[in-house]
Amino acid sequence: MRRRLLRPLMIVAVLAVGVLAFAAMRGILAEVHYHDIRHAIAAVGPERLVLAALLTAASYFALTFYDWLAVRTIGHRLPWRTAALASFTSYALSNNLGFALLTGGSARLRAYGAAGLDFADVARITVIASATFWGGIIAVSAVALLSAHTDFVLGPFAFGAGAQRLLGLGLAAGVAVLLWLRSRGFAEIRVGGTSIPVPPVRLLALQIGISAVDLLCASTALYVLVPGAPVALFGLFFLAYVIAIFAGLVTHVPGGLGVIEAVMLALVPLGRPDLFAALLLYRLIYYLLPLAVAGAVLAGVEGHRLRRPLLAGLGAVDRVGQALAPPLLALLVFAGGLTLLVSGALPGLHDRMTSLRDLVPLPSVEASHFGASLVGTALLLIAPAVQARLQSGFQAARLLLLAGALFSMLKGIDYEEAFVLLGVAALLQYSRRGFYRSAGIGAAPIARWWWAAALIALALSAWAGLFAYKHIPYSDEMWWDFAWHGNAPRFLRATLGATMLVAGWAFWRIMAAPAAVAQSSELPAAVAQAAFAATDRADAMLAYTGDKSFLASAAGDAFLMYRVQGRTWVTMGDPVGPAAAWPDLIWEMRRRCDAARGRLCLFQVSAEMLPLLVELGLQPMKYGEEALVDLSGGFTLAGSAYKSLRHSTNKAIAGGLVFEVIPASEVRAHGDALRRVSDAWLAGKVGPEKGFSLGRFDIDYLARFDCAVLRLGGEIVAFANIWETPNRAEISVDLMRHLPDTPYGAMDLLFVRLFQHGAERGFARFNLGMAPLSGLHGGPLAPIWARLGAAVYGHGERLYGFSGLRAFKSKFSPTWVPRYVGMSPGISVPRALLDLVHLVGG
Repeated sequence: MRRRLLRPLMIVAVLAVGVLAFAAMRGILAEVHYHDIRHAIAAVGPERLVLAALLTAASYFALTFYDWLAVRTIGHRLPWRTAALASFTSYALSNNLGFALLTGGSARLRAYGAAGLDFADVARITVIASATFWGGIIAVSAVALLSAHTDFVLGPFAFGAGAQRLLGLGLAAGVAVLLWLRSRGFAEIRVGGTSIPVPPVRLLALQIGISAVDLLCASTALYVLVPGAPVALFGLFFLAYVIAIFAGLVTHVPGGLGVIEAVMLALVPLGRPDLFAALLLYRLIYYLLPLAVAGAVLAGVEGHRLRRPLLAGLGAVDRVGQALAPPLLALLVFAGGLTLLVSGALPGLHDRMTSLRDLVPLPSVEASHFGASLVGTALLLIAPAVQARLQSGFQAARLLLLAGALFSMLKGIDYEEAFVLLGVAALLQYSRRGFYRSAGIGAAPIARWWWAAALIALALSAWAGLFAYKHIPYSDEMWWDFAWHGNAPRFLRATLGATMLVAGWAFWRIMAAPAAVAQSSELPAAVAQAAFAATDRADAMLAYTGDKSFLASAAGDAFLMYRVQGRTWVTMGDPVGPAAAWPDLIWEMRRRCDAARGRLCLFQVSAEMLPLLVELGLQPMKYGEEALVDLSGGFTLAGSAYKSLRHSTNKAIAGGLVFEVIPASEVRAHGDALRRVSDAWLAGKVGPEKGFSLGRFDIDYLARFDCAVLRLGGEIVAFANIWETPNRAEISVDLMRHLPDTPYGAMDLLFVRLFQHGAERGFARFNLGMAPLSGLHGGPLAPIWARLGAAVYGHGERLYGFSGLRAFKSKFSPTWVPRYVGMSPGISVPRALLDLVHLVGG
């Protein structure tokens, strides 16, 4: 409940901070008018724009070495171009969207996962890259503070030159201490069971130096856009820049939009029209231009891969491009929508409106202005469908971008934004083969931060209009004022239309039922008979539990059982039927899951499935071990290994327990007695009855199988339903339940008699079932899943009884066989595991 409340509260807090930042800017710019900003932008010469673009390129080039050096620090050797593509893309995303760990971290996870790194490696890279960034901030801030000559005013506090130098000396000492500690053997930082290596002194100094270059280039790119800014003020300007970047990161407002501008305007003693104009240009050059470049590069990689499927897609760059192209294209679509919204809030250029007057009638201009704002809002809302690779999202985005370009020309000959929109449409068109999913736009999940970004974009356009027209007094007649120079009325109508569209879309998303997944819950009798005849696995009988859907082979001789939990498609065990039919079944399941934008999880599969898991690109993770008892030579309790087992079974027999097998045809007649045992057994357990990988108590289900029981004085005190394969390869049990006061050794006796029963009837082995999480090695070199599973196995006895279950089954001297879970690697693993826990845990 706390987590559920925390997420919406965080979004509300981010939106509130964004609104406060825009309100603060409005107060700071109270005496600045729109035409002042336009004159300041016009005063920035092309040479300054080119210099800012070059400094931006240098900054992002330095950023690529953050990740490359981090990869080397953790002991991997990826090519620079692979790390550079992942780094450049992740920073282009996180700089514009905010939530750096979520957006940039997700991009890194996709990219490095495609390049072969696991979750733990990506986490280390992210931490080291973040530490590099902050190391550079501390180092450069120390230099700026040590060279201070003027007072620095931060709200009600004023720091003189002496205080600044003292603080700078402290920061420099901190960097020196870190380097000294590393030289003395401080080689890693341990957080729980995870270690993060500290780079060697030489590499650490190089990382700090690269971060310093990045920050100097980024801040200078903004500084050169301020006409007439004195060089002597750069130290103070840099400190304000660092505080503004820090505020943007802490508040998580997408791209620090409004927050960075408000902090800079409040702290830097420069002309506010000039500084605000520089900040606007900086947004375009340092934020949106790299985003466009990243989108173009990845769309090119994606288009190349899709057009040469036999040659492309094998290299790391192709795999990284495939992982990162969808979010980048979605963000470009979002940026196109934001461009239309902000453009619609600002007045058109006078000269262009005069020229347009001779070409089109006023109603066309009014309709185009209103339509452009609606198109921009729609682009914000369908961007998630583009990220989900939906054909419907691609077609809608392409149509809206083309319509937006047309409206841009008709509403004010805004050919610059028309060119931007057509460029995004061209990138989409080039990578059109990547949009292969057939679901509707409504099938694309919209994350909460997408909604937050859309609302902030809408607020930004409203703020821009209110700022531009603050000199015009409001009146009700403005809503119905249609005139060639009626910019303010057009802004009001467009903002109302955009707001209503967002509200309507949100209402529809809330009220619309999720698309039903087409599933067959009936297993045809002919398919079941043919598949069971060819299987060696007794757990194939889970098909009768009534909680699964089925996918049958084309030949009708095999099937796969599964269930959809959330967006995770969980298959149960190996396919049932001849092994030759397995690949087609698994690939068909993969195609259906992918078409529904689901996450595929193959649960509790055998080692025979590992080649298929690798072929599917799934990550195999050991789930535990299964206990098999050999019955081919009969079963006897003779020998020292069974001494304790002989003692417990003799005690149970002496206590009056009698073993019996009730035929399936008679099970229903004993339903009340069996239910009494089951209810008493469940009453002593914590949580609901398990499901999916086990049967539940259901007399219709139990009546399909013979049932082994123990009687005491004629009353049933324990039972287990018996699974048997038709070819007598394996015998097993599913539900095993007993009364709390059953005599000592009851379950030992039950299993010993079942072993003897199976051996007498010619079964090759008895399957004692799973010991979850057993057999996992949790050493420092093990994958993070294995270490986590080993920790739960060792310390989670109160939750499930992991080690106790294995100890019980070990009494029968079984052979332990591994079982696996296979799922798509990357950021979807934790969510898929949670769905799996919910499904199996009931």
